[in-house]
Amino acid sequence: MWLFYAILSAVFASATAVLVKVGVRDVDSNLATAIRTSVVLLLSWGIVWFSGAFGQIKMIPKYSWMFLILSGVATGLSWLCYFKALQLGDLVKVAPIDKLSVALTILFAIFFLGETVDVKTIVGASVILVGVGILVF
Repeated sequence: MWLFYAILSAVFASATAVLVKVGVRDVDSNLATAIRTSVVLLLSWGIVWFSGAFGQIKMIPKYSWMFLILSGVATGLSWLCYFKALQLGDLVKVAPIDKLSVALTILFAIFFLGETVDVKTIVGASVILVGVGILVF
């Protein structure tokens, strides 16, 4: 089931990139990010409310709060930079560079989470790096 949601995530992320590129054309990139974030906020809280998960908020441990907040800061900074890059550059160049996050995430998982990788993962991350280089330069 995780694969289904991962594929949907990629489809929605691709749609997002195209929609943002058009939407940010004549709008300050920070304002555009705030509008998008507001929509995401309303959508996600609506899902939490209607799924009945809201009551679980009292059970979230303090360390989880800290990491979720830090993740939110990182997401916000990522979106602000992404929107500005899309406003200034071509989508076909910005999007591949943004996807360097896949290779970086693998490195972070190794160094910060102690996860192990096999040769297949190393080769895959290397292909991503080479692919981004080819697409951008």
